[in-house]
Amino acid sequence: MLMGYVELADDPRYDEDRAEAEIPVRPLGRPFDATAVGISDAEQIGKVIGVDFAIERKSGQNIEELIAATQAWSEQGVGFILADLPAPQLLELADALIDRDMMIFNVAAPEDALRGESCRENVIHVIPSYTMLADALVQYLAFRNWRKILVLQGPLEGDAQMVAAVERAAQRFGAQIVEVRPFQLTNDPRQREQSNVALVTSDADYDVVFVADTDGEFARYVPYATQLPRPVVGAAGLVPSAWHWSWERHGAPQLNSRFEKAAGRRMAGEDWAAWTAIKAVVQSVLRSKSTDFQPVKDYLLGERLTIDGFKGNPLSVRSWDHQIRQPILLTVGNAVIARAPLEGFLHQTNELDTLGVDEPETACQF
Repeated sequence: MLMGYVELADDPRYDEDRAEAEIPVRPLGRPFDATAVGISDAEQIGKVIGVDFAIERKSGQNIEELIAATQAWSEQGVGFILADLPAPQLLELADALIDRDMMIFNVAAPEDALRGESCRENVIHVIPSYTMLADALVQYLAFRNWRKILVLQGPLEGDAQMVAAVERAAQRFGAQIVEVRPFQLTNDPRQREQSNVALVTSDADYDVVFVADTDGEFARYVPYATQLPRPVVGAAGLVPSAWHWSWERHGAPQLNSRFEKAAGRRMAGEDWAAWTAIKAVVQSVLRSKSTDFQPVKDYLLGERLTIDGFKGNPLSVRSWDHQIRQPILLTVGNAVIARAPLEGFLHQTNELDTLGVDEPETACQF
């Protein structure tokens, strides 16, 4: 059974030239590295059920190339595509394939709109959303009774989306946003107040500083530089993540070891998402006892699916927005400090649905 994988050759998210002082702040490799581990894991199941699992990679110069490639795959019977794409290109691909027997796994785009007003029926989101990450982090802050949050917001659109997510989480879990202050990573003396951490965190009373910096450039200078001696969370300090190489439970060390051997680097959240996408397809083929698109898709999106994502709770797909529900790891540089949802945050059907947009709140209309 052949699956597909698409990416942009010159994806700006992986542009090393964007980093100040040539210090990379983005993942050091593409999520495709994790598919080798996923296919290897599938071999034993494949031998039992008589199915050979494989994946083909297409790296395109633009979205038009990727659309053409996936449409050609569709003619060959390929039904499941892993997509490492920015949100706009992901939507273009989904719209181009909407009338075909194909499902796309989003392994890298966290934007909430993809699960809300811009949702598409043929997309499954493996990577967690900004809202899921913010909910996990604010749950921990509320658990520790660090409820007064000073938010530092960067200039990018992703930064604004992260601030909106943390504002929602604060209201949801009983925290308080003291103030939202802009920052700017610059050497321009006219913007000194927005680039100096001590200045931008002065004259406020807060328990914790939340940094919304999707580029990660400014955030790495914030810990130990704030006006008050307070924890830093968000893009630096305590960071919410889909995965971390130091996670030590539920079989994670074995997965991390296999990935490091295959890729020569440590596993990140996008890598975990690509590995999980393959596992979800393999599990659905096994349980549906079919390699045909419709039975596999029905099982993927059905209530019987459970995926062992090596994070403890069984994973499954939310019916209202096709987000894979999952725990979130709260991490520092070399350790996982906590796993959300935390004890005491309850839900009437599934505690994992305390992370992200719940069914009554969704703006998604398939």
